[in-house]
Amino acid sequence: MSSLSRHIDHVLKTAGHPGAAARSRLAASWRRSLNHYGLDPGQHREVQRVCAHALTERLDQADRMRRIALPKIDALFQLVGGSGCGVLLTDAEGVVLDLRASDGDSDTFHAWGLTPGADWSEASEGTNGIGTCIAEGRQVIIHREEHFHARNTAMSCMDAPIFGADGRLIGALDVSSARADQTASFNQLIAAMVAQTARQIEVENFRDTFPDARIVTAEAGATDAAVLLAVDSDDIVRGATRAARKAFSLAATGPITPCPASDLFGGEDEVGGFDRAERAAVNRALSRARGNVSEAARLLGIGRATLYRRMKRLGLTGG
Repeated sequence: MSSLSRHIDHVLKTAGHPGAAARSRLAASWRRSLNHYGLDPGQHREVQRVCAHALTERLDQADRMRRIALPKIDALFQLVGGSGCGVLLTDAEGVVLDLRASDGDSDTFHAWGLTPGADWSEASEGTNGIGTCIAEGRQVIIHREEHFHARNTAMSCMDAPIFGADGRLIGALDVSSARADQTASFNQLIAAMVAQTARQIEVENFRDTFPDARIVTAEAGATDAAVLLAVDSDDIVRGATRAARKAFSLAATGPITPCPASDLFGGEDEVGGFDRAERAAVNRALSRARGNVSEAARLLGIGRATLYRRMKRLGLTGG
């Protein structure tokens, strides 16, 4: 029996088990691919593609994300491209928008269907880095035989989701390897870089969405997600990242109900992560302004009276 045939038998046996979903996330994804999407791990058809017009529309819809992401994708490719890896950016439905691959690896990526316009959603391709990352909204590594389709078992994929300023998933960042000798430890190293780059895209996208707001950062704790709030000149919270929404029990997606920042910070008598971040920001502004409160307020983009109130709350003094 060939290795591909063994893979197909293994997937069918594992996914067909009644308790597959409880055994592991991978088994749950295989079961979705088989039972929910009706896919066959042994199918030979090529990766499905959207038409040129549809791809153009998707590129337009993702314009902000791409504008922010492409320089970071280029930087990531500079780090991993020499080791047989390609870097891909997809939209929220798993359609590839951009690809970075070396000339020597481009034929392999095209043969695999890892090109702009290709649909790598889990509904189309079963368990794979892009599709499963999007389906589960989390960072994943799908290494070779962990793929659902036997024809995809030559690749290793490291993916991280990208969430927008409204808390909704807006895309995925993928690094796929064309190397047959790709190791699990190397996958972990690349996955860390992918996750870091995805978070950078999220942070910059959030700042770009609220250009006139003061962005306050909280300690992330056990997660590496960006915990950011967008606060206006009246200290009203106007936006929050996905992690901040979870941390402060705000609406999971969509617009948040505006509220005073102090209501989230835990009151004036508590010194939490946001108070420490605010104190640091005010101190930096006062330092740059050589203690001049009016100049510091201008640097922070708030009124002089507002800054005095914050300084009083934070126990700071200025000239």
